Amino acid sequence: MQFTAKQISEFINGTIVGDENAKVTELSKIENGTVGSLCFLSNPKYENYLYSTQASVVIVGSEFIPAQPVASTLIKVDDPYSAFSVLLEKYNEFMNQMNVQSGIEQPSFIHPSAKIGKNVYIGAFSYISEGVEIGDDTKIQTQVFIGTDTKIGSNCQFFPGVKIYNRCVLGNNVVIHANTVIGSDGFGFAPQADRSYSKIAQIGNVVIEDDVEIGANTSIDRATMGSTVIGKGVKLDNLIQIAHNVEVGAHTVVAAQSGISGSTKLGEMSVVGGQVGIAGHLSLAKGTQIGAQAGINFSITDENKQWHGSPAQPLRDWMRASVIFKQLPSVEKRIASLERTISELKAIIEQNSTITK
Repeated sequence: MQFTAKQISEFINGTIVGDENAKVTELSKIENGTVGSLCFLSNPKYENYLYSTQASVVIVGSEFIPAQPVASTLIKVDDPYSAFSVLLEKYNEFMNQMNVQSGIEQPSFIHPSAKIGKNVYIGAFSYISEGVEIGDDTKIQTQVFIGTDTKIGSNCQFFPGVKIYNRCVLGNNVVIHANTVIGSDGFGFAPQADRSYSKIAQIGNVVIEDDVEIGANTSIDRATMGSTVIGKGVKLDNLIQIAHNVEVGAHTVVAAQSGISGSTKLGEMSVVGGQVGIAGHLSLAKGTQIGAQAGINFSITDENKQWHGSPAQPLRDWMRASVIFKQLPSVEKRIASLERTISELKAIIEQNSTITK
């Protein structure tokens, strides 16, 4: 696959600075660029690589002015990161077309009552249970389990080892990466008089709406009753725990190792950083932004606010507190010095008092 700088610029609506006939055969990071590669510069921290990279073409911002001579051809666009992501997606689509998977591999099990759409691929050692419905163009890789009466839309992709329990409902264009579990039991146990725990039956399901992508090794629990809901366009990273009856609003993004406790409602278009912990039975407003490792143990009513720290605080308060926290060692020394001075002054005062008497 080979393209010229001119062809690429036309595709992403860019302006060429340099050789419009420069040829590109691969995509790469700017620090690893070689002759024939295409990369991008978005973060100013990487600008120094622009002057040493061997990449044939580099996508940069429309306002960018090099501080030194550049050997590469530049394509200027409004948003280099977005432009490059479009090219990555097109490259991925091309590679997928080159490796088209179709049909049903053996050994695999498909219950006679299951309804399988057109152009569906089912990999070896997968298990499709009774009453399952799978939409057109869906790709199911090896060792995937789909439980009884689960409904799956069109153009979905499940990577190896995905497990989807009974009666879950998934929309169109859903991507689930390896070893993720959808619909396992929620963490429901009732304490007994003898301090043992009795399991509470989890009879609900999980509903995943259109255009959701879920990373590897993530767990989404089924509801105790009703549904755990992952809204349209949500993007979940690897190693995330979504508890029973949680509702994640549309177009929300959650980074790795975060956990959302039972029955919490996370507003649409929210952003959750890595290793965030959110307590149960809370409601978080639309557009809530939570910094990495924050702990949320209260509901948030103000929309589009940033929260950091544990327990979480508004961003400005957290920044002030962080400055003070960093100064604590020196403050401790000052306090110790003041205490010594006060003790010395007390001793002098007591001595003078004795002499006076």
